[in-house]
Amino acid sequence: MSVIESPMAGKVVEILVEVGQSVAEDDEVIILEAMKMENPVYAPESGVVKEIKVEVGKKVSEGEPLLVLE
Repeated sequence: MSVIESPMAGKVVEILVEVGQSVAEDDEVIILEAMKMENPVYAPESGVVKEIKVEVGKKVSEGEPLLVLE
């Protein structure tokens, strides 16, 4: 099991996966807006989305958990 954390402070503008969905390493899972730019967050490894810890519009801090993969 791994936790995908926010690489920067920003706002969640899009969630590209759903609970139960399989993802491959380097798939885009979330889009964050920071400094007026959209920044994709990538899966660090293959797995299945177990939990989504954020919602669209939420402001997140660097290191804050976004998703849990198993």
